[in-house]
Amino acid sequence: QVQLVESGGGLVQAGGSLRLSCAASGRTFSSYNMGWFRQAPGKDREFVAAIIWSGPRTYYGDSVKGRFTISRDNAKSAVYLQMDSLKPEDTAVYYCAATKSVVRLTSSLVYDYWGQGTQVTVSS
Repeated sequence: QVQLVESGGGLVQAGGSLRLSCAASGRTFSSYNMGWFRQAPGKDREFVAAIIWSGPRTYYGDSVKGRFTISRDNAKSAVYLQMDSLKPEDTAVYYCAATKSVVRLTSSLVYDYWGQGTQVTVSS
């Protein structure tokens, strides 16, 4: 069982940066692959980034490549999303999620645990 709590969302101007954090509880956090997803009003949930349990391998959605960076600290049971060069279209609720799956990490369907989400609003 893993419980996830996101933080770090807020209002930022276009071109600015935010760093989201996701704190996990549970003794087996280090064995989970972690992902970030986002959902804007009226739109489907969208894959943002994922990182495997050991850390070095990462995946990004096309819309955020080169601007967002996912990282994790297993000692702190935390995963982070550094968001730079933010655009108004990045506005959404951002969710972190955990999975034991090693395939299809870009699909929300493989994730077993989800946080409550944190709102990110980028003004133009």
